[in-house]
Amino acid sequence: MYGDFRVHDRWTGEEVHCIYQALIVAIATRHADAVDIKFLANGRPVWIALPHPAWVEYNKRTGKVISDPLAVEIAGHYLKWAIESGEDGGREMYSLTVKEALDHLDAVEHEHQQALAAAR
Repeated sequence: MYGDFRVHDRWTGEEVHCIYQALIVAIATRHADAVDIKFLANGRPVWIALPHPAWVEYNKRTGKVISDPLAVEIAGHYLKWAIESGEDGGREMYSLTVKEALDHLDAVEHEHQQALAAAR
């Protein structure tokens, strides 16, 4: 759903085409306790940093793990929200808190459940 999507910028009305490009463990690149997920938004690089403690908290709550594809969905959902809501200020890097990451994970899971119910 969020590996390749289009969204309209709140302020300009411009359509923004977002494409997932990379997932990198940030410990190796910038000594951060996060996973960095890169998108191109109309060709502009945008990184969404998801904190590693979100993986631990999600596992404690559910017994499940956040897979790489799910992390991309979480980051893409955040990016879509940021552009639609006007929170995207053109920065190259956005760092989410554990709560923000889990809130967007919950939203992604809810959307997937709705899509499955609609397909029945």
